[in-house]
Amino acid sequence: MKLLKYTILFLTLVFFTSCKKYLDKAPLDSINTSNFWKTKDDAINAINGAYQPLQWPKLYNLRLWTTDIWAGNSIVGAGGGTDGIETQDISNFVTATDNAAALDIWRGPAPGILRCNLVVENVPGMNIDQALKNRILGEARFLRAHYYFILVRLFGDVPLLTKPQYAGDDLQPSRTPKAQVYDQIVQDFTEAINLLPRKQELASADIGRATKGAAMGMLAKVYLTLGNYQKVADLCQQLSTMGYSLNTDYSDNFNPLTKNSPESLFEVQFIGKTSYSFWANENQASWVSTFTGPRNSDFVGGGYGWDQPTQEFVTSYEAGDKRKDKTILYQGGPQFDGKDYKSSYSNTGYNVRKFLVPKSISPDYDTNPANFPVLRYADVLLMWAEALNELGKTSEAQTPSTNANATINKVRARAGLPDLTGLSQSTLRDKILHERRMELAFEGHWWFDITRINNGQYALDFLHSIGKVNATSKHLLLPIPIKEIQANPNLSQNPGY
Repeated sequence: MKLLKYTILFLTLVFFTSCKKYLDKAPLDSINTSNFWKTKDDAINAINGAYQPLQWPKLYNLRLWTTDIWAGNSIVGAGGGTDGIETQDISNFVTATDNAAALDIWRGPAPGILRCNLVVENVPGMNIDQALKNRILGEARFLRAHYYFILVRLFGDVPLLTKPQYAGDDLQPSRTPKAQVYDQIVQDFTEAINLLPRKQELASADIGRATKGAAMGMLAKVYLTLGNYQKVADLCQQLSTMGYSLNTDYSDNFNPLTKNSPESLFEVQFIGKTSYSFWANENQASWVSTFTGPRNSDFVGGGYGWDQPTQEFVTSYEAGDKRKDKTILYQGGPQFDGKDYKSSYSNTGYNVRKFLVPKSISPDYDTNPANFPVLRYADVLLMWAEALNELGKTSEAQTPSTNANATINKVRARAGLPDLTGLSQSTLRDKILHERRMELAFEGHWWFDITRINNGQYALDFLHSIGKVNATSKHLLLPIPIKEIQANPNLSQNPGY
């Protein structure tokens, strides 16, 4: 199946239409504002450019999956010393305002937001097929909401820009209250739902683009964050009728040979090695296998040893949970690609397994074609269970796994675990959070789950319970990078930094 390939053609147009200093400058060529926005290919190239920052190490190729390290599921590991020091500092809750990871995440969505704004401004007036126009505008709304959802959860108030900035505009915007940012996110995802096709309606060459189901699932996650459980339940119920299903094999969610599976609502797309440097933003190879592969093991191309699961996380698996052997490497566990794992490969005795790609598929450090899962149907089922439980429909949230619309028990059944039955609302609440932790481990969800509950107090209680005693309420948000405040005096700092 031909997959969507993000292009960099649109980067030059961005260079010509914006003076934002933090955008990466592309080489000048023949594309500019006087000859662009004319054809359907222009519109398609423009929206393709809006996807591309998702692939960058500032977002899903590094920083967002390392949030599991902050949240206590794992440690940096890596090569020791200052290797990954910015992630070590965040996870030890000694974050300073010059932290490199915080700067990456602050800047990462900006090019994508700008490109979405350019699409929203220019595509409506183009003389192209209306169905294509709707799809592209829906994708732009989806992506803009997605980028802002990342920012608002990690920084709180952020500048809200819904139009492109040009030379002569005010290029030093203030932070917008997060309530207004969430209003825009909800509006954009809602509009995307109205405009986007279903996954089954996409041509094979367009698989990987945002769809109606992806927008509904992301909007459900927004409402879960905001505590609007009825809307979460309604959206998840609708998604249950749209053809999504759990993969029989949990590992298929991460296998490069089974991309964009029936369980996938949205994935960041990678195609493997390209002519660009592995370390460049334009790189089209995933970093995750390379970074998380055990050091000195020859298991995968690269093998930098990042993201080593903690003993506390490993002992959190229930007896008989099939996900354990598919998620982590441990001595005495199943072989990987015919090789035995040694606990000496890791500082904790464990490495992440679920993202590793064998050398038969990715022979070198810069050839990994695996996509990164952003939203899966298992997540939808668990959101649905949580919403039902919070609405007082606790028995409905524990529907037997044999039921077509089962929520938490459908997820547990695939993991080889027995159905939950007869639990109280409070007990089931804890079980659902535990299930989210184990099902979605190392995919970049746990930090956002623990910080959204009880105004972040759940996160502090959990972090303290596993020995992260430095964590305080200020650490529930990242600091606004000092470089950005120095460049823009209208930006205020988060409390405590």
